[in-house]
Amino acid sequence: MRKLTTNILADPVWSKVAVLSSILFFILVADAILSDWVPVYMQNVLGGPLLMGLVMSFSSLIGLGADFVFPQLLSGTTVRKLVLLAIVTGLVFCFVLLVTTLIPAGDSWWTVLALLLVAMAAWGIYYEFLGFASQQFVAETAGPHQRSSVWAVMGIFKNLAYFLGPILGGVLVTRGDRTVLLVAGLISAVAYIFLLFFKLHNRPVVVEIEHINLKAEMSHWWVLMRHVWPMLLVSLMLGLVDATFWTTGTVLTESLSQKNWWGGLFLPMYTLPSLFVGVFVLRWGIYQGKKKWAETFMFLGGIFLMLLFREGSIFYELTMVLLASTMLSVSYPLVDAVYSDIVFRMGRERKHLMGLSNSMVSMAYIIGPILSGLIASLVGERLTFVVMGLLMSVMAVFLLLVTPRKLKLPQTEIATWG
Repeated sequence: MRKLTTNILADPVWSKVAVLSSILFFILVADAILSDWVPVYMQNVLGGPLLMGLVMSFSSLIGLGADFVFPQLLSGTTVRKLVLLAIVTGLVFCFVLLVTTLIPAGDSWWTVLALLLVAMAAWGIYYEFLGFASQQFVAETAGPHQRSSVWAVMGIFKNLAYFLGPILGGVLVTRGDRTVLLVAGLISAVAYIFLLFFKLHNRPVVVEIEHINLKAEMSHWWVLMRHVWPMLLVSLMLGLVDATFWTTGTVLTESLSQKNWWGGLFLPMYTLPSLFVGVFVLRWGIYQGKKKWAETFMFLGGIFLMLLFREGSIFYELTMVLLASTMLSVSYPLVDAVYSDIVFRMGRERKHLMGLSNSMVSMAYIIGPILSGLIASLVGERLTFVVMGLLMSVMAVFLLLVTPRKLKLPQTEIATWG
């Protein structure tokens, strides 16, 4: 252990990881505060969960579009500049939302809606800057044998931020909407100070720009979908539930906290397992059967969400959320591991699967807020999770019955894509 610790401290990679992770921690704490507050605020301003979901989905729609143009626009940009752009767009997001709080209630509803759409667009672009910065940093800083460990360490900082953010946001919202925005902006400013103080010495992003042929890319995706569709459905379902927690879940958290302060832990209980479950999966070291295990844990997560149908004590509801999140937190890394196996087998054409899998996540965050908002408008926030749990469990049972032992790829056809 002493030798391992010495090697880590002596490795310059980890000093860079510590610097970036510290900066990202403050950025993501501010983001987590806003992620907890924005759905509740927009539902109050817009007058209902369905319209709130539609507006929030606009953020993911803009992010999906940015995936197509950013590789060309960001060539030659450093990781430091990408992080700076993320901070700037995050501050723009805060500022535009702050402007909406200055407009008297009932006046200029369409102006408020337009400003909220501008804010959502900035939020979607902000996430893309963060994603590109993180991917580029890991690719150029860590060697192949270190990358999984680097992602794990950065994930700890991220998960801690998203655990603390909703708790801090719950305290701030009692002092008013503007306080939430001002504190979030201040925390983002702290991240900027860290960025100035700790230099990130990175090479510019070098992107090999290819001729964009959407028709050819869609045909590649269709070929892959016919072979890896079980995992794509798992990714979509996990993303839908996650989007539900970060939209309808924030509204339910506020409602429960008004009845009992413990109710303010509804969303933190969802984020808590991600802090430790990854260590369990790492120690488990599962090599075979990852697809079936991912689907099994997704089924169990759905069952625990369905148990929220009984309106029991707040401790009962928090326990069900904690158990459901624990099950789903096991599924996530197992699905990622399946994708990694397939990506390795695809060789130089791996980018097509990476794009396809990322698109499933984006689609989940486009559909999720709308779907959960629609369900919530019909049955209420708490029963929305019961419905989502039912959908997840049914999907998991179906996939357990039909998922093949090995996802085979048409290697001969894939070889012609180059």
